[in-house]
Formats: sequence, C-alpha cells, structure tokens
Amino acid sequence: MQKAKILLVDDRPENLLALEAILSALDQTLVRAASGEEALKALLTDDFAVILLDVQMPGMDGFETAAHIKRRERTRDIPIIFLTAINHGPHHTFRGYAAGAVDYISKPFDPWVLRAKVSVFVDLYVKNCQLKEQAALLRLQLEAGGGEPALGGALLGELSARLAAVEEQAEALGKQLDGAEDAGVAATAAHLERKLAGLRRALDAMRPGTA
Repeated sequence: MQKAKILLVDDRPENLLALEAILSALDQTLVRAASGEEALKALLTDDFAVILLDVQMPGMDGFETAAHIKRRERTRDIPIIFLTAINHGPHHTFRGYAAGAVDYISKPFDPWVLRAKVSVFVDLYVKNCQLKEQAALLRLQLEAGGGEPALGGALLGELSARLAAVEEQAEALGKQLDGAEDAGVAATAAHLERKLAGLRRALDAMRPGTA
C-alpha cells in the first residue's frame, strides 16, 4: 500500500513549513501548493486523502478553491479542512461548511488536534483504497471465470479472508469514531461501511448453493 497524499495549500511558506512539521509524524506524502491554482493543478493528476486549505490567499481564496474542487467529479469527495487566521463569527464559519469543508480550524491551532483529525481521514482513505483493491481483484477473477456465479472454493475463501481483514480494520476505526461530533468524519465512515457491506453481500452471493 502506497503512502497517502495530503495536500497543503497556503500562500505563506512559513505556514506550509509549520504544517509539514506537525504532520510529518503521520509518515505520509505531504504535497505543497502555494495558491488555489497550484492546488487545482495538483488535483488533476494525483489522488489525495485530505486537503488542508488556507482561507485567506491572494487571487483565488480558499472558498473559491473549494468550490472548484467540489465541482469536479474526480475530487468532490476529498475531505477539506479549512485553516484560517481570522474569525468573523458564525457566518464566516458557515460559509466554510457551505463551501464543502468537513472541518474549520482557526489559527493558532493545537498541533495535536490537527494531526489527530488528519489521521482519521488518512485512515479512512487507506481503508477505501484497500476496498477498491479487493473489488478490482474480484472483478478480474469473475472475468477470468467467464462470469460464473460461483468461484472456486479456494479463491472465494482467499477473497473473503482479505475482505475480512479490511472489515476488521474498519470496525476498529469505527469504534474510535463512535460518538464523534464531526459530521464530515461520520459521513465518510458511513460511506466506507456501506461499500464494505455491499462487497460482502456480493461475495456471499457467489458461494456454492446460494440462491
């Protein structure tokens, strides 16, 4: 499994350096973007687990950048955490959530809190990637078998075991998130759970003797 990519968007180099120092402990790939335009360019070619997006930037600000991200089918589901040095009250915060952010953090922020929030989205991204790998393997095996409804017992058992490992990891993550107030995290976790359940049903349907 390759490392997840985290996109850091801020027009101030010292802020990007600070974010890298905070998030380096996660041991993931950190990608810099000094503007909204640079961020959109990076999103054309790479997949990211989460985006940390500064609100106040010259030219295209964070709200406009987020709007472009959410309009693209390829990137609309990437979680966005807004970072801002100003606070204009509830209306300003609401604008951030309306633009598609899953979280809105005012500077100066607690490094431990930021790292923990980013870590959750990285974990969810990794579980989604594992799920996609299992689904791709299942499709390949079905095509190789000519679309037969029942696979060989050994192959089906291997696929089931791999899926069970992902399910176990997702269940552990779900317990960590139980009672979380962050609606964005909860929605992403629920989406992953539905995908896992769908793939499990598909595997169970291919077992010999299943109606």
